[in-house]
Amino acid sequence: MANESDLILEMREISKEFPGVKALDGVSLRVHRGEIHAICGENGAGKSTLMKVLSGVHPHGTYTGEIFYNGHLATFNNIRSSEHAGIVIIHQELALIPELSITENIFLGNEVRGRFGVDWVAARQRARELMERVGLQDDPDTQIKSIGVGKQQLVEIAKAISKDVKLLILDEPTAALNETDSAHLLDLIREFKSHGMTCIMISHKLNEIAAIADSITIIRDGRSVETIDVPPGERVDEDRIIRGMVGRELTSRYPEHTSHAGEVMFEVKDWTIRHPEVTERLVCKGSNFFLRRGEIVGFAGLMGAGRTELARSLFGRSYGTYVKGQIFLDGKEISPKTVEQAIELGLAYVTEDRKVLGLNLLDDIRTTVVSAELHQISPNGVVDRNAEFMAAEKYRKELRIKTPNVNEGVVKLSGGNQQKVVVAKWLFTEPEVLILDEPTRGIDVGAKYEMYGIMNALADQGKAIMMISSELPELLGTCDRIYTVSQGAITGCLDVAEATQEDLMRLMTLIPNTTKSAA
Repeated sequence: MANESDLILEMREISKEFPGVKALDGVSLRVHRGEIHAICGENGAGKSTLMKVLSGVHPHGTYTGEIFYNGHLATFNNIRSSEHAGIVIIHQELALIPELSITENIFLGNEVRGRFGVDWVAARQRARELMERVGLQDDPDTQIKSIGVGKQQLVEIAKAISKDVKLLILDEPTAALNETDSAHLLDLIREFKSHGMTCIMISHKLNEIAAIADSITIIRDGRSVETIDVPPGERVDEDRIIRGMVGRELTSRYPEHTSHAGEVMFEVKDWTIRHPEVTERLVCKGSNFFLRRGEIVGFAGLMGAGRTELARSLFGRSYGTYVKGQIFLDGKEISPKTVEQAIELGLAYVTEDRKVLGLNLLDDIRTTVVSAELHQISPNGVVDRNAEFMAAEKYRKELRIKTPNVNEGVVKLSGGNQQKVVVAKWLFTEPEVLILDEPTRGIDVGAKYEMYGIMNALADQGKAIMMISSELPELLGTCDRIYTVSQGAITGCLDVAEATQEDLMRLMTLIPNTTKSAA
């Protein structure tokens, strides 16, 4: 255990209230200089709120308690004041401007000045140096919208270290990254540590926390439960973290479920789609697959394999340009050419990006829940507000959405509860086929368990579920069968009872024979 003099940060009895909600209730946190300190907790536990208090997003005076930084009482009134002290936070939602270059984003608000304004030559040179530190090889003049999420995360880190950071806070840094990008980011954090930087990392990926953290603080229901100090060279037991997070033993990550799959309900034949902009590129190549009634079917593939493109193109052709292919529902051919037609036919799609494609963050919960099927509560062409409230309240209870009431804005909810609102929106349409694209991305282990229970209940009602996930253990733990996708083509299908992660990875990395697709 480090000495008291090695403390870089101490937060004492921090409490923070919002209207109707006590987000933090006497949370205490101690971080030692040069360590990687993880903060774990369920969605809504208060992790991000605590970091916003520390970074000045919630300024001094809006909370109770004390913050000591480098041994001195700190009163940060905004982000600029905390950054001036060397504390930089990278939020889960990246704060980059897509139309600006990498250089412009790195120095936005912190421009490299010359005699006559911004010195762009010096800025590009400095950007190259920072990019080299984080392992980014792109041209500094490249627009942010032209690079992937993994590289965008590296730009955020380059932006942070341009500010002479002493304490780097990373809020769910790998939530949207694939395994390769996540591994690179974790290596980068270890490198920062070797150079004396202190890092605080919030994450729901317990395997990453166990691999990288020197100490772990667990927060539950707005209170700090315990801090686990990990001896050098050892690895903390993930089950211990889970016990602290959920307040009980979680004997299995996945609920027990017996499948009662029936006849084929949804079938796709020879489905072929072109890229919406690069017309010579096929993003779906002669795909063939089927879903049985009451069955949960997984779709596994590496980042960019074409799983989301397949799902969106099936859902009212909302992605790409249709080339050929057929869709059958209960044996009858259907051809939904718009999202509205897809909904009317009984299809629903829970997008992988809930904040961009799944929710209007300006709406409240009650408005969001009914938004995909307004005619159900508009008997005379006018929305029945009482029916709207009753529908939202029904799903609030059934899905256990943590909120004071359904009049709350969805933007105020935690990630897991936002995801439940998206699911509620689609359940309200009473679908027969439910497409779930990364349904547990960015939510904690307890919320994941609840989501799996919802999926099982829907399958037991006779719904057919298509589940896309980048986590192979999740697919093996929840699905009946798993299709693998590589380079836009389906390369195989395995029953879960016989499948292993190695088998799936082998099929996910096959060079597909585009003249024939597996079924």
